[in-house]
Amino acid sequence: MSAFLESTHFDLVTPDGTLTQFKLLNETEAEGVVFIEEISPLFVGFHIDPELVHFNIKSTLAQVGVDAIGKEYLLDAKKGTAEIKVYIHAIGTFGKKMLKLLKPGAWIGKLFAADPRRRVRDPEYLSRMFGRADRWGRPLLSLGGLHGSDDLILDKVDGRTVAYLTLQNGKVNYDDSIEGFLPTLGEALVKDLSIRELLALHQEWKPFIPRNVEPGELLLVKTLPLHIRTVFAKVVDEYLTEGYKHTTANILQPDTYHSGDIYEFYGKSKREITDVPLEFYTLDPYREHVFFQDRDQLKRFVETGDTIFKAFETAPDPVNKRAAVFIVKGEQLLNLKPNDWVIRDTHFQEFPGLHQGSRQALMVERYIEQQPSYPFLKAIIEERITSQGILLTRFFPSPVMKRLLLSDEVQRFLKGIYFKYPSQSNRSFFSAEDRALLNDLAKFAIPVFWVDEISGKILQYTQRGDIDSGMFVPPGEVDRFQDATFFGIYGSNLLEGNFEAELKKFLAGILEMQKNIDHEYLRPDTPIALVTGGGPGAMEVGNRVSKELGILSCANIVDFTQKDGSVVNEQKQNPFIDAKMTYRLDKLVERQAEFNLDFPIFLMGGIGTDFEYALEEVRRKIGAQKPTPILLFGTKEYWQAKITSRFHCNLKTGTIKGSEWISNCFYCIQTAEQGLQVFKNYFNSTLKIGKNGPVYNDGFCTIE
Repeated sequence: MSAFLESTHFDLVTPDGTLTQFKLLNETEAEGVVFIEEISPLFVGFHIDPELVHFNIKSTLAQVGVDAIGKEYLLDAKKGTAEIKVYIHAIGTFGKKMLKLLKPGAWIGKLFAADPRRRVRDPEYLSRMFGRADRWGRPLLSLGGLHGSDDLILDKVDGRTVAYLTLQNGKVNYDDSIEGFLPTLGEALVKDLSIRELLALHQEWKPFIPRNVEPGELLLVKTLPLHIRTVFAKVVDEYLTEGYKHTTANILQPDTYHSGDIYEFYGKSKREITDVPLEFYTLDPYREHVFFQDRDQLKRFVETGDTIFKAFETAPDPVNKRAAVFIVKGEQLLNLKPNDWVIRDTHFQEFPGLHQGSRQALMVERYIEQQPSYPFLKAIIEERITSQGILLTRFFPSPVMKRLLLSDEVQRFLKGIYFKYPSQSNRSFFSAEDRALLNDLAKFAIPVFWVDEISGKILQYTQRGDIDSGMFVPPGEVDRFQDATFFGIYGSNLLEGNFEAELKKFLAGILEMQKNIDHEYLRPDTPIALVTGGGPGAMEVGNRVSKELGILSCANIVDFTQKDGSVVNEQKQNPFIDAKMTYRLDKLVERQAEFNLDFPIFLMGGIGTDFEYALEEVRRKIGAQKPTPILLFGTKEYWQAKITSRFHCNLKTGTIKGSEWISNCFYCIQTAEQGLQVFKNYFNSTLKIGKNGPVYNDGFCTIE
């Protein structure tokens, strides 16, 4: 994989090679040996039948009448070299003159691997590229400009896609100055200089001369400029008009912006040639310029999810190392192998801070380069990956990758991030920086998916409306999550209590009530969600009841695993959760702020519940949440013991002056019917709640 990402060549072609031996046989014929080195190990020609590998002469030579045909091929994959014995022949007057100017050291051509597995068979593969452009606005495929697709007709012939390019009237001749230019061309070939544009200065278009070929003469003809960025094109000799042959400069490469406007023929025929037949060969999947929306198989795999889980099973051991792979094609995902992944053992060190700015910047840059996703993102930015796809990464990307992930180029090509574990160091729990990155990715429309082992589901990160926080939600529940009214359960992780039956009656009653309610928080089409802390005890009861009633079951889960000196109870995630977000223990307060409940429900609980109670008070007092009813399940005596003395203390000292009304947001109930009555009054706007409502002496209202 690393070899591919670092390669600057397409895998169907080699770099250009030089003449190491050259011998003139007569004025029209010569023989030579071409040596090519630094061939990528990915070159397909190393792995297919040698009969399918062809020598391709430089078009500059072909256009002056020099052609070369490979006769013997010696390819060495280990050394990355090829040696080709070539037969060189001259066509026409200028070809003869140019043949004499060739000498060892001249760069004259390359190899092309005509792998039949890469031959385009379905015209649809190409036709969908019409009218599309790359990131710079250059056409991906057209004849005569971005919107010239009507002039490029694709047919299926003998099981392959063939385009017949109509030739323009007339042909190309050379003016008298070409003879003086040929020695310059010979020297340029030795120095490997591109002077094709200079050659065009000596060409003259003769629009009224017949396009027929005479023995020993070169025929240059023109089509409209062909823009081709998504495939290789090759002249199909067997479909040419009888009597015509094309030079071995018959490959149109996808790294040119407008090529194929001049073609070189020789042979004998009195019949005018009218078109040029081309067949096509696909690039490797990363460089096909294919849009994600066109990858039907890949889209199907990511929607079902099973293939994604199986793909992660191919990630190489050990599991504590970072690993990533960029997928652009369904077949690639289906046949993923361990060596397709980039694996890195990252070494995080504390950064020195702004007082050592240069050192800090260097350390951050080195840490970025250690990430396994870095080679893929860099290749996207440098246009070595031109197809859209998804990133599979064992761990959620480090926040230091934000600059690359949110770059213009990556944002266009990255159509999803799939990860298995939120953190390398804290496994299932996100850091605050992670959650900030999740929100940034959401704003830049880059979907993020958690391949969650606990639930056995793929969950998508989803922000809740205009709230700058979110959860990982089953993809089919995203709309319901975003539009939902949120109830929540606060209570002890140690006690389930005996409220399950009443809670179930209450929530079922809300579902029934909404059929006849038209309120900003509850209408017949309003989804309902319930959030807990995701642990055992009262939280598990809340999530279980939600699942039973078809209410979206959510959780904000904190890492309560035992730490040195810890006195908290370790809380195992309960199995009744649909959507979730996770937090490290040092961000407990931030986690509580992100519950964002419309309607909290409190059960018997300890210090954590006291903290949650105070936060809900504060949210309503400062206006972060409109005054909405909060239910206190349990006896009046229990809630008096927990709440009333504090409320009286604040009243007596005057520290809640002007906020005494907060007491009318809390309602002590023992039955579901009592709770439903509170909400019926609230939704019918008859509940006295808010700044203009009464003050209750206990700090809450008891429903008898």
